Amino acid sequence: MISFVVPAHNEQAYLARTLQAIHGAARAAGGPYEVVVVDDASTDATADVARQFGAIVVAVNHRQIAATRNAGARAAKGERLFFVDADTVIGPLVVAAALRHLDRGAVGGGAPARFEWSAPLYAHLLIWWLGWLMRFAGLCGGAFMFCSRDAFEAAGGFDERLFGAEDAAMSWALKRQGRFVVLWRRVVTSGRRVRGVKGFRALAGLVRMAFAPGMLKRRSSVQKIWYESSRDADVPDSFAVRVANAVALVLMLAVVFSPLWELVPWPLTPRSSLLGMIRVGMGVFTCHVALVLWPCAYFLARDLVRQRRWVERLKSIALIALCLWFAWGGTTVVVQFWSGL
Repeated sequence: MISFVVPAHNEQAYLARTLQAIHGAARAAGGPYEVVVVDDASTDATADVARQFGAIVVAVNHRQIAATRNAGARAAKGERLFFVDADTVIGPLVVAAALRHLDRGAVGGGAPARFEWSAPLYAHLLIWWLGWLMRFAGLCGGAFMFCSRDAFEAAGGFDERLFGAEDAAMSWALKRQGRFVVLWRRVVTSGRRVRGVKGFRALAGLVRMAFAPGMLKRRSSVQKIWYESSRDADVPDSFAVRVANAVALVLMLAVVFSPLWELVPWPLTPRSSLLGMIRVGMGVFTCHVALVLWPCAYFLARDLVRQRRWVERLKSIALIALCLWFAWGGTTVVVQFWSGL
């Protein structure tokens, strides 16, 4: 049996469509299934919506996503656990693909996400870019994850010391148990965390987490990113927000497309020309972004020591080498830029 585990805190605005999609995908897959909604200290009608759509409601008071997901897994009866965020819509093809991989011996996996169309344009580009990077690293986010119960228990469940990035940690833990797959099909998640100033707060939080991962063990450090209770609050579309979104879009375009400049000979873009100055500026900015690869290499190396499967060890060694290569190249440019300035 498949157990769909949905952690929820004040999710009355999104939960109905999430549960409808789960029922539709599960019926298309065939076979028995259940839906377990873990109501984590909600103050709205989350539990009523869950019961209305035939879900089993488990009431907890953790206010921590890892502990909430684990509580749902303990209450679930299925041999296969599918974790779906309460603001995420999954389709029949995603569930069918996950089942195929489990049937072929995979211990677990997940699917990358894309934002609904109301999210800012830069956020769509960001999540597309991060999706490819995570696919390359063999990781997935928590919007949609799946695993066998045996693998879940062997991995120790979600790390309850973490208030964020517990999904990435779970990916690594499952990869130590066996084959972990990242599906090609995507799921759709809400863009509420990237609307208005929330998006810039999330971007800043991602950078801080890379260089100071200890903050993930303190709820206060990620409170405004993941643990706000006003989930469905409207974000004013002010002129300042539009300008900030436009600036963020330009920066994202620089990060994503700056490697293409390497294909253009420098004589065609002299440094004194407008195109040359744009090219130099984009290069300097992306080299600053490349500094985040230093902590990435550290985390990969730490996992390499704990990894027991040779296939994953070889992948980790290759990823560490790439991270160090680009991080060193970016660092030399950053040092030259600031010393020259």
